[in-house]
Amino acid sequence: MITKEELLTCSINKFTQFGSKHVSLDEIASTLGISKKTIYTFFKNKEDLVTSSLEQLLNEFSEEIDRLISDNKEDPIISVILIYKRGFEYLKYFKPSFIFGLKKYYPKASNFFEKFNEDLANKRIYNLLKQAQEAGNIKQEVNLELVVKIYFLRIDTVLFNNNNLFKLHQKEELFKHMVVYNLKGIITRNYSNPIFE
Repeated sequence: MITKEELLTCSINKFTQFGSKHVSLDEIASTLGISKKTIYTFFKNKEDLVTSSLEQLLNEFSEEIDRLISDNKEDPIISVILIYKRGFEYLKYFKPSFIFGLKKYYPKASNFFEKFNEDLANKRIYNLLKQAQEAGNIKQEVNLELVVKIYFLRIDTVLFNNNNLFKLHQKEELFKHMVVYNLKGIITRNYSNPIFE
């Protein structure tokens, strides 16, 4: 018998690769060698499955973020960099239609995704940048709320708007331009880390 976690893992892999609207419950059932009826023992409908699988993925990412922050307590800027580096690894495998499909067809899942992004940027990233500023590693005149809104809040929209930037540029190049170089512009002269060199 398949577990709920196995079903969620298979589902999110399919949804992010092909777009949630383009993957049917029949396809998921076929991939797992189960009946569609089995899916309905865990979830009431496809939106429930999409939302739950996205929730599982984002909870896993959230746990990774907690570990990254814990492992880099002395340097919050490194934490920010590593959080987004890991985020880019996730996003690289997202088909743009997955993100846009959430907005169009699955409002509950879309709201969950939006709230996760907002909490990540406005709470976790902001707090890390604030710690760095208080430690003297970010210029005092920098408006951190504005930095978060401009550079960190909607990275997924920038990456996937009109063109999928992952298809046009290497992941590392995108990461440096969207995260590293922007952070380099707000740090003080006395701060450095291996990623900036």
